[in-house]
Amino acid sequence: MNWLNKFMNGRYGGDQLSTLLILLSLFLTLFGRLTNIPLLLYLGYIPLVISIFRIFSKDINKRRMENYKFAIFMSPVYSWFKKTENKIKDRKTHKYIKCPNCNSSLRLPKGKGRLMVTCPKCKEKFEKRT
Repeated sequence: MNWLNKFMNGRYGGDQLSTLLILLSLFLTLFGRLTNIPLLLYLGYIPLVISIFRIFSKDINKRRMENYKFAIFMSPVYSWFKKTENKIKDRKTHKYIKCPNCNSSLRLPKGKGRLMVTCPKCKEKFEKRT
């Protein structure tokens, strides 16, 4: 195992973008195999080669910047999943509503009857039943 540590010393290694490329390669290869489309099999090798190149690259700053841009691109997707996860966890105790004025999402406790709600963004006051 010491030879692997010596070999990988000074190299970039794996990150989120490399993981996504490997998963994309696996998906394309499996889908191409199941549908018997040889083009998808060959297209599945492209992300795999790019991922291997990124993992063994010695240009760490460039690979870090690529992963940073990928993370910025994917941040709306991550935040949507996080919001949806929170809504699912809170579904028994809270109700999520939208402000009629600015359309921002507000969280209200369930079972409190009619509440006078003030939006923290636009300061609009409205009544809502929970």
